[in-house]
Amino acid sequence: MQESPREFTRLFRSVHKRWMTFQHLTFLKRTYVTQLNRRLTQQVKRKPEPMAPPFLENTPLTEAKAEICEVRPLSLPRPPLSGKPSETTLLDPDSASVVEGALDVGRETKDEKQWREMKLRLDELPGVLARLSKIKLTALVVSTTSAGFALAPGPFDWPCFLLTFVGTGLASCAANSINQFFEVPFDSNMNRTKNRPLVRGQISPLLAVSFATCCAVPGAALLTWGVNPLTGALGVFNIFLYTCCYTPLKRISIANTWVGAVVGAIPPVMGWTAATGSLDAGAFLLGGILYSWQFPHFNALSWALREDYSRGGYCMMSVTHPALCRRVALRHCLALIGLSAAAPVLDVTTWTFPAISLPINLYISYLGFRFYADADRKSSRKLFFCSLWHLPLLLLLMLTCKQPPGGAGTREEPGG
Repeated sequence: MQESPREFTRLFRSVHKRWMTFQHLTFLKRTYVTQLNRRLTQQVKRKPEPMAPPFLENTPLTEAKAEICEVRPLSLPRPPLSGKPSETTLLDPDSASVVEGALDVGRETKDEKQWREMKLRLDELPGVLARLSKIKLTALVVSTTSAGFALAPGPFDWPCFLLTFVGTGLASCAANSINQFFEVPFDSNMNRTKNRPLVRGQISPLLAVSFATCCAVPGAALLTWGVNPLTGALGVFNIFLYTCCYTPLKRISIANTWVGAVVGAIPPVMGWTAATGSLDAGAFLLGGILYSWQFPHFNALSWALREDYSRGGYCMMSVTHPALCRRVALRHCLALIGLSAAAPVLDVTTWTFPAISLPINLYISYLGFRFYADADRKSSRKLFFCSLWHLPLLLLLMLTCKQPPGGAGTREEPGG
């Protein structure tokens, strides 16, 4: 197995009249396994469960058949795999075995019996890398960072803003790519994530790690030396928090939701520190707004995906603590009203902002209450879609009501 990467092992075992298929490959020192039970290392493509043949129904549960063969190209043409480019096929073992005969009884289709190498064309690479970096999530992170930069007091520095924009985007791409690299075995079991590039084998793990490194290093350098060390430290800390804390916690504890909320709250703080060079009350206010907003947003999303998260082995509030999931979402919807009222007190906005933001905050709080009371997919869907337009509208209202230069929150210059 270690001498040639083109060798694989098939192990078929009858357990309670169900067949499990293990296919072992070695690539980049990672073990890829496919089987039908839930305790898997990775499942690239879910296969229908084959029927056990009649002559193996009385086989003892501990009896197993193992076979090692070398992959060789077929001499006879076979139909191409549906939905994938034409690639080399695998050769079945020369000697027919009892196990292969059992599979033939089930009349598996050709694509279920073949493993093919995924080839990536250069014209597909930008789209694959965009999905690897979760481009929509990255756009949200960059937009909140830009809002934090624009809301900070002082003149708007365009070169500093562009460096912050690019550096934050690169850091987000790196964190998302590493996250997908770690979660391949679990993403393959979820309908929402089963088509991600690493799960489908569109790119190799080596390419994914290389892409993440090429994004993380220049991103951290831009934020540290191009902007200021405080912003760079926040960016590096956020990558660490997302990849090394939030990602493993998703399979251990429901505390992952709170850690993920901290990850989402840091980007606007980075924008504020990039413009001012310091952490003050305004930075923590923006971080608090993003922190509270994420609970109704994510809890409503996870409620509709409870079966998917359970299948993937993730420990989410909606799966293990459904009542707590609804209470936390409602609690933070109401917290948005208080945080908006605190903005003029901290001299971030004028007193107009709490008044004009009250209707949208009351509306999302109403939907949070309906989600808490009804606990169904309809109420969770309404709350989730409301959160999608609530945050950008709230930040836009904050920018409209930003404390003008010379206002109550503007510090006097030395000697002025």
